Amino acid sequence: MRTMRSDYMHWAKFKPPVRYPLTASEVPHFRLDSLPIDIAHLDLDGASHPRYRPLREAIAKRYGVEVEQVVAADGTSMANFLAMAALIEPGDEVLVEHPTYELLLAAASFLGAEIKRFDRNPADAFRLDPAMVEAAMSDRTRLIVITDLHNPSSALASEGDLRAVGQLADRVGARVLVDEVYLDSAVPPRRSAVRLGPEFVATNSLTKVYGLSGLRCGWILAEPALAERMWRLNDLFGVNQAHPAERFACIAFEHIDEVVGDSPALLARNREQWNAFVDSRGDLDCMRAEHGITAFPRWSGGDTDRLDVLLRERYDTAIVPGRWFEMPDRFRVGFGLAPADFDEALKRLGATLDVLQ
Repeated sequence: MRTMRSDYMHWAKFKPPVRYPLTASEVPHFRLDSLPIDIAHLDLDGASHPRYRPLREAIAKRYGVEVEQVVAADGTSMANFLAMAALIEPGDEVLVEHPTYELLLAAASFLGAEIKRFDRNPADAFRLDPAMVEAAMSDRTRLIVITDLHNPSSALASEGDLRAVGQLADRVGARVLVDEVYLDSAVPPRRSAVRLGPEFVATNSLTKVYGLSGLRCGWILAEPALAERMWRLNDLFGVNQAHPAERFACIAFEHIDEVVGDSPALLARNREQWNAFVDSRGDLDCMRAEHGITAFPRWSGGDTDRLDVLLRERYDTAIVPGRWFEMPDRFRVGFGLAPADFDEALKRLGATLDVLQ
């Protein structure tokens, strides 16, 4: 049966808010009014600006690609959907990593894909293993879908493993779609997979790592002929992007160092606090947090829905239960809170774990 909705997104949007949301998977929001801009910078002429070149040039410059490779989209989720819609037909075989972000599965299902899975093994730190991909693929495979950094674990794929997956895809005439929305929080920075060859298609946005989710500035990077197909397909969906948001995004790119600000230091600090917290617990098993904004620990107590329920009811705190990532005994935490809030959230998480022992 084709998926017609995202149950995870409904859950994430409409659960009652809490004071200490370890569910957050982005850095603190950046205030655009802190930049030296005024109303004239927004070009409020009321017109659409198809394929707005200044924004595509800013994206191309930052990621080292040609302008003709850049396709605009409303956030990474729409970028992923648009990319898949251009890459597959109903009945095509699509390989998707396990565990993964629910919206990737939902989008492939909605588009009529025959979905097969390959594992990212927690015992191997959720590594992208080309052997796992090869074992799952067939001559019918048309698309391989991965996240890098891996969502939910934040595992970073090596360039060698990415190249090997690209070679497997090329062997059967498939593409590799890489959701890179967290990649810009890798330490040290890593170039986009799209620069490894024409079989790669990458998606990203100014959301998670940049704190500008309200702009919905997303993009796809692909070889030019495929990018043109995606632009034409988008005429069925959004036609053009909202121009004031495009102008704000251009301004953000012009001041990208200010937008990034102290976020890398914040994430590094909170990752270290998280690692120390895990080391102090005998009931949690988690790979070391070295990159990214999230971690995905295993809890020896089993189903983490009950952990989330008690956290919310008694401690005004929340985590993302692992059932949303196909592993119910794990949960996702985010590192994007202010230091004092993150420390308090960990204290409350520890108290809840102690109660449930």
